[in-house]
Amino acid sequence: MNKFTWAFFGTSNFSVMILDRMKASGLMPNLIVTTEDKPKGRKLVITPPEVKTWAIKEGVTFIQPKSLKDPVIIDEIKKYSLDFDLFLVASYGKIIPAHVLDIPKRKTINVHPSLLPKLRGASPIQTSIITEDETGVTIMRLDPGMDTGPIISQRKVEVSDWPPYEADLEKILAEESGKLLLEILPNWMDGTQQEIPQNNEEATFTKKINKEDAELDLSLSSDHNLRKIRAFHIWPGAFFFDNGKRVIVKRARVENNLLILERVVPEGKKEMDYQSYLNGKKS
Repeated sequence: MNKFTWAFFGTSNFSVMILDRMKASGLMPNLIVTTEDKPKGRKLVITPPEVKTWAIKEGVTFIQPKSLKDPVIIDEIKKYSLDFDLFLVASYGKIIPAHVLDIPKRKTINVHPSLLPKLRGASPIQTSIITEDETGVTIMRLDPGMDTGPIISQRKVEVSDWPPYEADLEKILAEESGKLLLEILPNWMDGTQQEIPQNNEEATFTKKINKEDAELDLSLSSDHNLRKIRAFHIWPGAFFFDNGKRVIVKRARVENNLLILERVVPEGKKEMDYQSYLNGKKS
């Protein structure tokens, strides 16, 4: 495959894993577009997105536009190349308008960690753990809608231990996405790769996760709560309240239809095994 000029749009750790796969194949972006630094944690420390940290480490030029809606962003992007061949998007986190999608010759393609049209939207990995028993990855051409563009290629991904923890599934899907992306890129760049429209009647949707979504209801099935614990393992952390204090569950398993908590983080304390937490309550 001939070298080409491309920009990468991404924000999260999933994005970084895609970048690492591209780098390993000798494909470094000419420009990275990522989101703004944001306050994180209880102390609200201003923190750069993971992709910005990667760009600095690798010496890749990056920009952090507040919005892509203003057409002046076209001039900002074209400062770095008047002749982009491709934009690649992976977990950017914002809708990209048509005036940006259409800048490169070979348009803009997106890596989406689900089998589209299932699980469109912001949280396909977490939602698949909670609601599905299988998943996969899709490479698609972006249009201005929410994950509605035509499918270039997709692949079902086998996961032996379901439900997986979010971090484990994210890594598996990023690895498979990178492989699939590199398989289709040569044909995409020379214009011979086919695409097919999505069946909108089969679409399902995900939403942006908030902290309240992660609260456990211990009156519900063990399987339901285990799925939430594993789906929200990275953020925000599945939790329950004990005497008015939040207890985050980091690890759990189900045995004989019983939910067994293994590792927890009690409010204001460090992570500990659940038995130590119970012992501390007795003392």
